[in-house]
Amino acid sequence: MRYVSACLSFLILTVVGVSCQPPAQTAPTDPLATLAELEWIDLSYSFDSTTLYWPNNLKGFELVTEAEGMTEAGYFYSSYSLSTPEHGGTHLDAPIHFSAKGQKLDELSLSQLTGIAVLIDVSKEALADPDYRIDVAALLAWEEKNGHIPEQSMVLFRTGYGSFYPDREKYFGTAKMGLEAIPELHFPGIHPEAALFLAEKIKVKAVGLDTPSLDYGQSKEFESHQVLMGHNIPGFENIANLDQLPESGFYIVALPMKIKGGSGGPLRVIAGVKK
Repeated sequence: MRYVSACLSFLILTVVGVSCQPPAQTAPTDPLATLAELEWIDLSYSFDSTTLYWPNNLKGFELVTEAEGMTEAGYFYSSYSLSTPEHGGTHLDAPIHFSAKGQKLDELSLSQLTGIAVLIDVSKEALADPDYRIDVAALLAWEEKNGHIPEQSMVLFRTGYGSFYPDREKYFGTAKMGLEAIPELHFPGIHPEAALFLAEKIKVKAVGLDTPSLDYGQSKEFESHQVLMGHNIPGFENIANLDQLPESGFYIVALPMKIKGGSGGPLRVIAGVKK
């Protein structure tokens, strides 16, 4: 366990720009001390009555009080039950969501849910066009400025739509609910060609963004979902606080509720950035 912890610490610190050698070539270090050098940023929205779900979801988030207050024995006690669709709020799309042979939520390995990451800011283009789709040119422009996106990294896209959450009308492009809302959805997403580039050229391990879907609002076939999930690449949707991240040099821990056989689930995702 000490070796695993040291390796994790070495990997994280290498990502955030700390100069050091692999653990085998250096004197032992305290993993807790090195991890303490990171500032952890919460990229998740709380689940409550304002949580946004797809317009045709029959139910939203529900927290029911089963017990709350002082007991006869004289101590305070509270307990609640919760109900939520898999896909809503800050959540993870497991590959099975759009791929018959894709991994289910509980089948994703911890290595798929943790790792180095980069942030690509397309907010200027996305806020100017609600139907904007992130294309290969945006990926190449980031690489021209910052160098190649590392293989097996996570790629997060900032569209600027996080500033609208949880205003349904601004975030989805319509305040309507139910099936009648679907044709009126307008928000940015990832172009299928960019999804293919991420999957086959860069070979990313996960993709996320600050919108309701990997595909843009007007998508009818969810092609980017199909491409990414077909390569067993999970997606993170409704990510918060991307404006607090640098373009590179940070580490992601994205751990969803472990639902056996699930196609997705609520996600607590955090980013470790060098202080």
